Amino acid sequence: MSDTITFEDFSKVDLRVGTITEVNDFPEARKPAYKLSIDFGDLGIKKTSAQITALYSKDDLLGKQIVANVNFSEKQIANFMSQCLIVGAVDSEKVILLSSEEKVPNGTPVR
Repeated sequence: MSDTITFEDFSKVDLRVGTITEVNDFPEARKPAYKLSIDFGDLGIKKTSAQITALYSKDDLLGKQIVANVNFSEKQIANFMSQCLIVGAVDSEKVILLSSEEKVPNGTPVR
């Protein structure tokens, strides 16, 4: 388990539901990854890279709603600037994306 945080610490994390609108290969990444564009409604389109090629094809991801941290500071990965961080469960080096059971509006907060 990680260090204990306060409720105030957790309240700083802005998790939102978004829909993946574009999926591209990312051959410059050290580990196999995709470049994704995600629609977060009023927050706009944010880009990220994700090492999720082991379980998901590009066709699987296009149009899929996912959960991501949208107030994560930008991070450069190879020649790409990642603007958000997708949330997933890690099982034996594979990432299983978290999503809502039902379709919700893009940008819906996760509490």
